[in-house]
Amino acid sequence: MAAARHLRSGLPSSAPTSHPLNPRPSPRSLLPHIVVETDPFLSISIGLPRPVSRGFASQPANPTGKEIKVPEALYGGTGNYASALFLTAAKANSLDKIESEIKTVVEASKKSPLFSQFIKDLSVPKETRVKAVTEIFADAGFSDVTKNFLAVLADNGRLKYIERIAERFVDLTMAHKGEVKVVVRTVIPLPEKEEKELKDTLQDILGKNKTILVEQKIDYSIMGGLVIEFGQKVFDMSIRTRAKQMEAFLRQPLEF
Repeated sequence: MAAARHLRSGLPSSAPTSHPLNPRPSPRSLLPHIVVETDPFLSISIGLPRPVSRGFASQPANPTGKEIKVPEALYGGTGNYASALFLTAAKANSLDKIESEIKTVVEASKKSPLFSQFIKDLSVPKETRVKAVTEIFADAGFSDVTKNFLAVLADNGRLKYIERIAERFVDLTMAHKGEVKVVVRTVIPLPEKEEKELKDTLQDILGKNKTILVEQKIDYSIMGGLVIEFGQKVFDMSIRTRAKQMEAFLRQPLEF
């Protein structure tokens, strides 16, 4: 396919080295009204608060005995939190479970407007935030690692960044597994044959030890062609970009 040929010629041949709640509510008045509706549990209502463990990692460290490192360096506050969660989850041999739980928290914040308000409202006392979060996800059967991590975020007033932290945590788990997410933007879905050719080309570029995960997105703004994104790389073969390049060329003054 033409896109695959252009991609192969344009990229290197080796793998690339985020209305508030009523202020100051009491735990008893706030907690029973917070309801999270999401899969796998249909409805979790909050009862009385339980004591909160302030520790983050509550499971035995590194049961395999191997040294655990983050697969890539992340920067900024959300990167630091994501890296800390990755190291703790990896040492507990629970990466898949923690990833699933963190994604569930994000989905819960999207499905429950009240919960979304709650995690963003810093006027709620810190103790209330911590107790509420601990109660919600204890009832959901979450692991100690996830519960303690969310308690730390609540304690530090960082719950509002949970979606971005989750995204960066998933980046780390994918890198750890050798997975590469490739986003392909087109105006119509790629035919199955062209998607396979593109995937094979990317496999040659990134290396056989990588697992390519292609996500197709429809984007009418590109006008045609396609845009391929993976890692920090963007390969733009859209008609929109070519039109802009042509316009810029035509606007250049003529030299005689």
